[in-house]
Amino acid sequence: MSITISLAQIDVALGDRDANLEQANGLVQEAATRGSDLIVFPELWTTGYDLERAADLAEPLDGYTAHVLGGWARAYRLWITGSFLLKDGDGVYNAAPLFGPEGQVLEPYCKIHRFRLMGEDQWLAAGAGPGLRELPWGTTGMAICYDLRFPELFRTYALAGARLILLPSEWPQPRLAHWRTLVRARAIENQCFVAAANRVGSDRANSFGGHSALIGPWGETIVEGGDSAILLTGTVDLAQADDARRRIPVLTDRRPECYAL
Repeated sequence: MSITISLAQIDVALGDRDANLEQANGLVQEAATRGSDLIVFPELWTTGYDLERAADLAEPLDGYTAHVLGGWARAYRLWITGSFLLKDGDGVYNAAPLFGPEGQVLEPYCKIHRFRLMGEDQWLAAGAGPGLRELPWGTTGMAICYDLRFPELFRTYALAGARLILLPSEWPQPRLAHWRTLVRARAIENQCFVAAANRVGSDRANSFGGHSALIGPWGETIVEGGDSAILLTGTVDLAQADDARRRIPVLTDRRPECYAL
């Protein structure tokens, strides 16, 4: 099955939800014009890393931001994801829901691995489970930024049949080489597509490297950005993941009984 994916590589106005939503509206419209089935925004794209105010900026899943994104998904007939600050009970999470063209709002994936270098462990609660979702094009995995450094999560998705993994991120520019290497590694070792949307620009303490990319199961680049704002769009045939898994049967050749310590 073919799917067209847009990656919204944007700068983010720190703490300014309305400005970020206004910017995003035009990108969703453009993605729809390009025939996209899905648009992926970066991590915390509605507020940036304004974590000291996370409790005030966070919204419930039936809040204003979710209402806006759900409306766009219905109006432009595409799926929308990207993470924002989600208020759930007494906790605030870095969470990525999926909004669909028929009014679907799928359970958010909450970031499992909090990034201490940017204070997530101080201000945010940690997610407690993987984000595996059934979408019109098949089983899809969700991860957020720092999760990229934990191959166990991506392997779990591959073993469950995911052929596509979505990765909203705010990956800092000084470790851009890690980003570009790890996105490809996760795609190659799990023989799947990885759609990784990273932001550009800077906030009070960090600069961000961009290079959003859609990578195929053989490590090939379908589209990749530079260090400037851009809407990237690529079309992939998810059956290529099945072909890669048949030709080099990594997943079936695993011997987990030999890996236990």
